[in-house]
Amino acid sequence: MAHVEFAGHVLERIRKIEQRFDERAYLFVLMALEYGQRRRPERGHMSGQELAWACRDLALNQYGLIAKSVVNYWGIDKTRDFGKIVYDLISVGLFMKDESDRLEDFDDVYDFAEAFDQGYRWAGADQTGVEPNQKGSEA
Repeated sequence: MAHVEFAGHVLERIRKIEQRFDERAYLFVLMALEYGQRRRPERGHMSGQELAWACRDLALNQYGLIAKSVVNYWGIDKTRDFGKIVYDLISVGLFMKDESDRLEDFDDVYDFAEAFDQGYRWAGADQTGVEPNQKGSEA
């Protein structure tokens, strides 16, 4: 129960700063940080660009073809929005930043339409892009 109270308290503090993003956007960025950390050889500071890519990769992994629609629904439509969420989390003490970190590190890391629409790889396709059950079949 204390966990829920903590989450409610943190979200209440965030709402005093920013009302634009759905609360799931904040939870997602927290998950994306962990997702990005697990993909690295060792844990450590992640740059804004690294975290923006981790957000994109996690969204595609979790939501597939509708990933862009999901994050758009939460109020996120550009990489800078991930940065705004990060800085909200910093302001309430959940994230820390290095002296060199800036919100601008999240600016234009990738184009949303390109990164989400062209970045999705069908799980059933091999590296050639051909479905496994289509290999060797003649038309």
